[in-house]
Amino acid sequence: MTHWTSDQLNTIEQTGELHIQPQRADGRLRTPTTIWVVREGDDLYVRSYNGPDGAWFRTAKASGTGHIRCGGIDQDVTLTPIHDGALNDRIDGAYRTKYAAASAYVPPMVADRARATTLKLTPR
Repeated sequence: MTHWTSDQLNTIEQTGELHIQPQRADGRLRTPTTIWVVREGDDLYVRSYNGPDGAWFRTAKASGTGHIRCGGIDQDVTLTPIHDGALNDRIDGAYRTKYAAASAYVPPMVADRARATTLKLTPR
C-alpha cells in the first residue's frame, strides 16, 4: 500500500496524537514516542517538537522508515523529509487549526526549528 485510505486519513485526522517508532539501524523499532499528526490533502505529516535534536527524529531521519499506531491503525511507514516552503506553510495552518486548544504548544510546532523536521508519513 502506498496511499492512505479515506478511512485511515479520517481516523488519524480526528485523533489528537499518534505513537511513532522509527526503525533503528539494527532493524529494531525505537520505543514509541507520542507526537502530533496533521493532514494536508491526502497526506499525513509529523514534526519534532524538539527540532532536529529530538531523539526519535534523529532515528527517523537516519532510517527513513518506522511504524505508527493511532486510533486503531497499526501501520509500517516511510518517513520522507519535506523542505517545500509552501507545503510547510499549509502544514503550519493545519497545526494551528487542529491544535488551537493547546495554544501554548503550537508556536514551537510552527517555528523554523520544528518546520525543519517535517516528515511525510507514507504507508508501506
